[in-house]
Amino acid sequence: MKKTSLRRLLPALALALLTACTPRGTITIVPPETVPGPIVPLFVGTTRQLDVGGLYGPDRSEALHLARYDIAIPPARQIGKVVFPKRPTKPDPQTDFLTTAQVFYPTEMGFRGDLSRALAANDDEAVIFVHGFNNTFAEGLYRFAQLDHDLQIPGVAVHYSWPSAAQPLGYVQDRDSALFARDGLEELIRDVAKAGAKRIVLVAHSMGGQLTMEALRQIALRGDQGLMNRIDGVVLISPDMDVDVFRMTAKVIGDLPEPFIIFGSPRDGVLRLSGFITGQQGRLGALEDVTKLADLDVTYLDVAAFRDGTGHFTAGTSPGLISLIGKIEDVNAAFRGDAAARTGLLPGVVITFRRATRIILSPVSQITGTTLSP
Repeated sequence: MKKTSLRRLLPALALALLTACTPRGTITIVPPETVPGPIVPLFVGTTRQLDVGGLYGPDRSEALHLARYDIAIPPARQIGKVVFPKRPTKPDPQTDFLTTAQVFYPTEMGFRGDLSRALAANDDEAVIFVHGFNNTFAEGLYRFAQLDHDLQIPGVAVHYSWPSAAQPLGYVQDRDSALFARDGLEELIRDVAKAGAKRIVLVAHSMGGQLTMEALRQIALRGDQGLMNRIDGVVLISPDMDVDVFRMTAKVIGDLPEPFIIFGSPRDGVLRLSGFITGQQGRLGALEDVTKLADLDVTYLDVAAFRDGTGHFTAGTSPGLISLIGKIEDVNAAFRGDAAARTGLLPGVVITFRRATRIILSPVSQITGTTLSP
């Protein structure tokens, strides 16, 4: 590898090493009457083992565990940020993400019963979030609570937590764990459908994108069109997946759920590091053009103009982009219309390659309320 290429990877490498030395966040439970902000209930399916401390850890479980966590959103915080207590024994409910309740379901029926009641109050719609590489259970859980609140996502929030090792240097182990966890995700999708969800949206970040595609592939191979019809959209955020593997997986799935949205950036430092580790430079979340996706019905949102350090989770952490994504219902309506309708909706350049569309987003004050520099 040329020195110039390695130099471009140094920020991501430095971040990985820094993260390795930084204490990881964990769940802190407080009484609900002690929190001043809103509380977001999250239903959870996980293939992590429950450890002796009563928390889900990095070890793999062949059985799908079901739970619900009520997450308190602190009122005094920057949009897009998740803050853990510096001292778990003395959390600050004004600034820290906290948990006000955790419920473990010993049977699927108990989980489906509570989920069914929540779905009935939310137009029978569910959103399943799948976290990415190097996440503890608490980190994935609180990140989805932040996204659900900041983006005002409609429907019931359901989180799938797969057994990431939560080690910056555990990339290969996490890739294996993501493959291990695909049956669990498929089972959770089925449980959500059986609970009464008529529309299910899948949102996945990083390595969770490949895991999500694997689960969809399995559903398609089983010929379960009824379950596939419940999938009302897929959003892949910075997907850490080889482009050729994505293409072949999409061909097996057949007609992709609509809308099918990919958030990516050619400036994603983490995906450049991923390509360096795997020896495969064509990562789906770091494309500079979408010609390889031209025969697929996908929309690729290029968010390179919005920056969050490595650029690997811009869609969930950039305040300006969060404000724009808050209009996702309008975005979905435009995707179902003609190409001309799209140009007036989002600030940026729209480029269509046969069936695929690439939108290069621009952070303008009309949408975000502030002009951000790249």
